[in-house]
Amino acid sequence: MYFKEKVIVWIHGSVRTPPFSAEARKKTGLLLRVLQLGGLISMPFSRPLPMIGRNCHELRINDGNVTWRIIYRIDTEVILVVDVFKKKTETLPTSVIKTCIASFRWYDLQED
Repeated sequence: MYFKEKVIVWIHGSVRTPPFSAEARKKTGLLLRVLQLGGLISMPFSRPLPMIGRNCHELRINDGNVTWRIIYRIDTEVILVVDVFKKKTETLPTSVIKTCIASFRWYDLQED
């Protein structure tokens, strides 16, 4: 069986040390690699975000006393990353939701 690895496309954000610790950056890299190879990740590392769109999720990276969120969408050939931010509240901020929806929309228009 032929398998094509998915490309990761970063629209916004990055995973660098600092502000991520080296350990958190490595954990993030491993989780993104699983997605690239077609695997699915579930709680507690990832959860779906249907309020943003189809196939949208957030990676949840615990980094000492900081929790990072990476908003991504799984497409046929790409993993599209649209935001990376430090979690500060229990709920996903409305501004993040709106920005992510707009970023996915912008990307989809570029692909047409």
